[in-house]
Amino acid sequence: MEAAIVEQLRRSSDIHLHKTLVNAPLIYEESSGKVMAQLYQNYIDIANENKLPFLMLTPTWRTNKSRVFDSEMSKNINIDAVRFMKDIRDSNSNKKAIKIGGLIGCKNDCYRPEEGLNAAEAETFHAWQIDQLKQGGVDFLIAQTLPFLEEAIGIAKAMEASGLPYIISFVIDRKGVVLDGTSLYDAVCKIDAATNRNPLGYMVNCAYPSFLCPSQQPKALFSRFIAYQANASSLDQCELDNADELQVDEVADWGEIMLTLHRSYGIKMLGGCCGTGSEHLRYIVDH
Repeated sequence: MEAAIVEQLRRSSDIHLHKTLVNAPLIYEESSGKVMAQLYQNYIDIANENKLPFLMLTPTWRTNKSRVFDSEMSKNINIDAVRFMKDIRDSNSNKKAIKIGGLIGCKNDCYRPEEGLNAAEAETFHAWQIDQLKQGGVDFLIAQTLPFLEEAIGIAKAMEASGLPYIISFVIDRKGVVLDGTSLYDAVCKIDAATNRNPLGYMVNCAYPSFLCPSQQPKALFSRFIAYQANASSLDQCELDNADELQVDEVADWGEIMLTLHRSYGIKMLGGCCGTGSEHLRYIVDH
């Protein structure tokens, strides 16, 4: 999977992220759009060089209905973001090996589970963006950085109704637990029970790879746990949120933990989140 996009853009003095929609509006800016497209292409190149399939996600983590309608941007920004990603994919000769995921996030702060929606609210609220991404023609849907099980259930039900394959991704603390205190295994079981057409699988993003504590998880979790997009730093989310400078641990330390998740626990899709870059993906494929 891709490594960081937003954090890479934030470090560029020439790029200005939108106050509420973050990097999505860059698709309408020629020069900034080219910079963002090149980030995706750099990650695709690593996959191409190693004959690996690649998953990349639309820059739509914050383009939910309320944010879009409160902004000055086009109401079709999610659809347009899919088109932007298709243009990147179509520029590659092996485009069949590249899949585009329609990305959504929770409605409110991803590190504050107390701000999460209940399942019914979430199913209704997120349906608009999910429909927009489907109209755009994504290959699958993915909800990331989810801190609250109830909202995740509602999102899963809305994604189920779309008819598209979908993935649910949680944000966890350093004890391997969803931020609302739910164990990962319980979260997986409850979402599977609440849906007739279950997610393709589950994952974690925006947490250092050691946070999963895999040896302490029930073995049954790994029959449904398929991916990890890990932060580059072993600081927790609150510490990273308050940091003035980019925080990263040694790439090799990060990479070896990620490789253990693959070799020992069968996690098939590996990528990066905050603080990561091409060097992190290269470490995985080189080893």
